[in-house]
Amino acid sequence: MIRSILLATAAIAVLTTAAPATAPQFDTPAGSAFLIDLSSGAVLLDKNAEQRMPPASMAKMMTTEVAFELIDRGQLPLSKVCTVRPETWQAWHGPAAGSTMFLSTGEQVSVENLLHGIVTLSGNDASVVLAECIAGTEQAFAGQMNALARTLGLNNSHFGNSNGWPDEGRTFVTARDLATLARATIERHPKLYKQFYGQPSFTWGKTLGSNQDITQANRNPILGKIPGADGLKTGHTDEAGYGFTGSAEQNGRRLVMVIAGLPSWNARVTESSRLMSWGFAAWTAKPLFQAGAKVGTAKVQLGNASEVNLVAPRNLAVTVPAGLASSQTKLKIRYQGPIKAPIAKGQHIADLVIFTADTAPQVVPLVAGEAIEQAGFFGRLWLGFKQLVGLA
Repeated sequence: MIRSILLATAAIAVLTTAAPATAPQFDTPAGSAFLIDLSSGAVLLDKNAEQRMPPASMAKMMTTEVAFELIDRGQLPLSKVCTVRPETWQAWHGPAAGSTMFLSTGEQVSVENLLHGIVTLSGNDASVVLAECIAGTEQAFAGQMNALARTLGLNNSHFGNSNGWPDEGRTFVTARDLATLARATIERHPKLYKQFYGQPSFTWGKTLGSNQDITQANRNPILGKIPGADGLKTGHTDEAGYGFTGSAEQNGRRLVMVIAGLPSWNARVTESSRLMSWGFAAWTAKPLFQAGAKVGTAKVQLGNASEVNLVAPRNLAVTVPAGLASSQTKLKIRYQGPIKAPIAKGQHIADLVIFTADTAPQVVPLVAGEAIEQAGFFGRLWLGFKQLVGLA
């Protein structure tokens, strides 16, 4: 059963009453656009965010996410060496093969360097080599991509290959799903995200004839232009147009944006910077709870305690239009309960839903403040007796 608990708004300093403000507006020629504030879960812009579209090279974010999952589980060492198969090199070299890391046939390349080639250089060759190294074939790797996509909640996406190359519509995403994927990478793999995303350039391969090192710049259009920008991935094909999934963090507030279907490289640069700048300037985050603060409690079933404390896993905030002195805000705790024991400390077991006059409901996670063990045999008998007599 879904339980909702309305919190007393008087306990929250920012929750004062004022006349509702008009939410800031943003117009863009992009076919799809999406902007979310991760500090509050507030969606600041939604233009055709559920519309299916080809991702182009933004699909490589999922290739990278699969690798990150395996690395953090200890199943894929960064030092693992992958071999460039002659067939793969033949298919993914030359001008017709798009962005390249300039791998050579038979070359031995570490997972670490392939990831740099994917994230920074957008190498189509690097993506396929890594996919084959992990799963044996690119088709098998695509199966891993789709399995992880379902786990992450990418409910309207499908991946047919590792690099986003046009495949007669088998590979498709939505702007919302790309933002969800970006968020997963940032929050589930912070160390790897910092290591691989946001690098200004990467050097790999040699020029023909002069044998000079090849250094390519990161195509990220907001890197070095928007303070705090550190990710994620551009994409372009004739079918998809120009797109970008990006993120930046300023003063502890992180935004994730997706913009797609633009007509040119310059349009992508302009619209990406304009949207991210608007997100930080037109909206502000007002603090609600500090990391570790108790927000409420949830009922527990068959545990050695009848309730568990719900705490903020990080600093939690509400996003409102900038310059707004105060805004009427309501808070609700929502969870599927009672929650069955055992419960691990720090486990995500509930959500804080924030209602304002200016945005759709903002949803942020709440976690267990302590571990709750499963009650033993006699404990379950005692709990059953208390329920029977109305004491529980």
